[in-house]
Amino acid sequence: MNARLTLAAATIALVAVGWLHAGSPLTAQAPAMAPAPASRTAPEVHLGDIRMLTDKGENAEAYFSPDGSHLIFQSSPDPLSCDQMYVMKADGTDVRRVSNGQGRTTCGFFSRDGTKILYASTHGKAAACPERPSMARGYVWPIFDSYDIYTANADGSAPVALTTTPGYDAEATVGPDGRIVFTSVRDGDLEIYSMAGDGSDVTRLTNLPGPDGGAFYSPDGTQIVFRGRHPQAASAEFTEYFTLLREGLWRPTSTELYIMNADGSRLRQITDNGAANFAPFWTPDGTRVIFSSNLHNVKGRNFDLFLIDADGSDVEQVTHHPDFDGFPMFSPDGATLVFASNRQQKARGDTNIFTARWKP
Repeated sequence: MNARLTLAAATIALVAVGWLHAGSPLTAQAPAMAPAPASRTAPEVHLGDIRMLTDKGENAEAYFSPDGSHLIFQSSPDPLSCDQMYVMKADGTDVRRVSNGQGRTTCGFFSRDGTKILYASTHGKAAACPERPSMARGYVWPIFDSYDIYTANADGSAPVALTTTPGYDAEATVGPDGRIVFTSVRDGDLEIYSMAGDGSDVTRLTNLPGPDGGAFYSPDGTQIVFRGRHPQAASAEFTEYFTLLREGLWRPTSTELYIMNADGSRLRQITDNGAANFAPFWTPDGTRVIFSSNLHNVKGRNFDLFLIDADGSDVEQVTHHPDFDGFPMFSPDGATLVFASNRQQKARGDTNIFTARWKP
């Protein structure tokens, strides 16, 4: 899925060409205009002391612990292996696997007190890595129905399934009060839900056709930002989307960014640019959102990081590298940005985790 996409960032960068565009049934709230194309050699004025923490394979979705001392991320050091979940210190040292090495894992996150971790895994259904779909239907992504959300101790011990509903459950993140927001296909569509930290009190938050996901709570827990796409009912895209979804597949398309209240009310669209906008995360003060997009060339393969005000105004480009940049997250104190990038790759397709000192 798209940010939180369950494929590694390097894959996303290669499949962006040909993403489709269609209108949303929602009216955008102050839709942002794309900033003027910037030079790919322009200085990245918000970023200082950029450091590469991993050095090979596919590494993505790195998220800070509540005290900022550690990062949890998914990694496939061997291109032929299945993604597993790892934790490392914020300086890239002391890397250790915290999933059990079985199945495929994605979407790791820390609990609010840092003593637990969350991630999605297929290992409860089968120890083997799930097979990729054939390309008989063109380029499609698997929505593995064997994903469930697990919690475990911070060292990976004592994993317990929080979801056991048939179908895809993944993309879980945690709010300041410990409540979990996640994506599920349990009701026949990719929708956003929330639940208590122990997996109880599951509540559906979105109810529009199309793939919604990649949700994060605002710092005060009152709002949720996410990416989504909502094809018109009875359109060709609508029909194809649900046909593929019944087969556990999704064809990549453009997606826009949305914000809603934590209870699902007051849904509003904050981008309307026809690009593949994903991986939104709040700035520490809760007034802006940082995200990844190919908005300078919606059929292109390059993704950069951008900032946008929560009302959809004032888009600002953050990265200018000619390769993929995505999955940004601020440290709890706002001093550091972590992101995944294809820059400085040793082998074609390598995606690594980077940190940078944030300069407001």
